Amino acid sequence: MSGAVISHVQIAAAHDGVAELIVTLEFENGGRSLVTLDEFATRKLFEASGTETPEALTGLGWELVRDALAASSARYLTNKTSNQGNAPHV
Repeated sequence: MSGAVISHVQIAAAHDGVAELIVTLEFENGGRSLVTLDEFATRKLFEASGTETPEALTGLGWELVRDALAASSARYLTNKTSNQGNAPHV
């Protein structure tokens, strides 16, 4: 298991004008990865971390980012599943 942590956080504008969070994860071997979080995932990340500012995320574990992305993705699965019963039959 990697000991990756959040090393940098930046706010950016998405193509639709909504703010996104760009999180830099730094791994034990010095490698870095950029991860972009949409507004929903950003909210989940702040909730899970108990923080309110991007700067306060620095040093926290990558698992929080992973879980925020999973929650963001899952909302589409939930919506798709709940809407299937309402889909017209062709």
